[in-house]
Amino acid sequence: MKITTLFSVFILFATASLSAQSISEHALGLRLGDSDGFGAEISYQKSIGQYNRAEFDLGWRDSRHFDAFKITGVYQWVHQLDGNFNWYYGVGGGLGSVDFDYPGDPDFDDDNDGLFVFAAGDIGIEYDFDIPLLLSLDFRPEIGLIGYNGFDNDFDFDIALGIRYQF
Repeated sequence: MKITTLFSVFILFATASLSAQSISEHALGLRLGDSDGFGAEISYQKSIGQYNRAEFDLGWRDSRHFDAFKITGVYQWVHQLDGNFNWYYGVGGGLGSVDFDYPGDPDFDDDNDGLFVFAAGDIGIEYDFDIPLLLSLDFRPEIGLIGYNGFDNDFDFDIALGIRYQF
């Protein structure tokens, strides 16, 4: 009985929180940040249904010891917090290419350059202005699956600020 009541209350609140929000059909902009060097991504979001969307990012990373580019796709669930504030979470993955450079190290072996594949999660908060502007701050943990040794077993905490034009 307690589980049924708890489940019913949870469904009621989840339904009420979803009823007052809407997300734009398309959003295009930039996602700036990273955990191990500066990175920028061109970001596109496409709504899928009323409360879900897909996000696709094409980005590059620049660090003292490597340069990389990557393509990421994330499926997101969007929930309203209050007024124009939303929070979202999602799952996805991507692939990329890395080029390592250790200047002044004669023992450096660049055989580790190349393709990598990763899985990603996503959680964030966004503010939807009354004009077609969307600001977001998100946390995207990524874990390497296949590829260069440092990326195939590395856990990366990718934190970024997003600014997108909605249309």
